[in-house]
Amino acid sequence: MKSMMTKSLAATALVLPLICQTARAADMSPPIAATGPATALNRLATARSLIESRQWAAALAELKRVDDRGSADWNNLMGYTLRKSANPDLTASERYYDTALRIDPHHRNALEYSGELYLMKGDLTKAQERLALLAAECRMGCEQLADLKESISRFQANGNKYVAKGG
Repeated sequence: MKSMMTKSLAATALVLPLICQTARAADMSPPIAATGPATALNRLATARSLIESRQWAAALAELKRVDDRGSADWNNLMGYTLRKSANPDLTASERYYDTALRIDPHHRNALEYSGELYLMKGDLTKAQERLALLAAECRMGCEQLADLKESISRFQANGNKYVAKGG
């Protein structure tokens, strides 16, 4: 009995890191090897903070300064910032989301936010395609799936016109 428990624990110890890595990878691309003390995620911390405080111009400047075009997270944040800015650039935003999804097709935030973008452009079909991809990614549910479902419902309830959350 003790031998079986030991083997079971050993197997769990081998598999658990793989499970955790897979779960993390669904929301963001793997960190790029550090070129100094900061990792890819840390390099985006200032931009994330500016985005959180809705300082779109400053966030855009910071993202351009970081210029990490090979990162799905960076491309996703560029798309998000351009979409949310006072003068949204939906065409550029779409390009950045598409690039993020080429780098990491499982990037949940890019899937959700590009679905929102399609609603802003009045394209319910493409938003629903993103929702289907998110549903496949989030079989047990996730915040991004719930948020995009809610956005699509608001869009449909408003005569197929985009309505921002809370507004």
